[in-house]
Amino acid sequence: MAAEKKNPMCDIRIEKLCLNICVGESGDRLTRASKVLEQLSGQEPCFSKARFTVRSFGIRRNEKISCWCTVRGAKAEEILERGLKVKEYELWRGCFSDEGNFGFGIDEHIDLGIKYDPSIGIYGMDFYVVLSRPGYRVRYRRKQKSRLGTQHKVTKEEAQKWFQTKFDGILTNKKHQ
Repeated sequence: MAAEKKNPMCDIRIEKLCLNICVGESGDRLTRASKVLEQLSGQEPCFSKARFTVRSFGIRRNEKISCWCTVRGAKAEEILERGLKVKEYELWRGCFSDEGNFGFGIDEHIDLGIKYDPSIGIYGMDFYVVLSRPGYRVRYRRKQKSRLGTQHKVTKEEAQKWFQTKFDGILTNKKHQ
């Protein structure tokens, strides 16, 4: 054998990218934040409600306080690339979960290449990336659901290595302020 064959079922890929803007109040600011997500993702965002009342924050139960959307496929990779460019491809090791997912936040959405609109304002947002391998569907399908083997799950170390190789990313031990 000239070259060792690599199993295509072991390749790690982006399952989905979750984008979230938490405004903390309903009304005009929330609708403007949803316009930002719609410009970025090209799809209509969903709204999340407060689970309970917090008087010190001025939040009532069942009041809409944030908007989010889930992006998959090539669009997810393109948006993630723009988000990592803002962070200069540098993430803290604590951004990675034990299940092999990772997330980070940015302070200003205009850094992503969206033109600044004074009527909308500036919003920060959270990025959360869920990584998977081919064959993860057996865990979620309706018929003949099955467990995923421990060897097939994406670990924290594998996710960090994938981030370093795919995006030439840098992992730091210090959290950025």
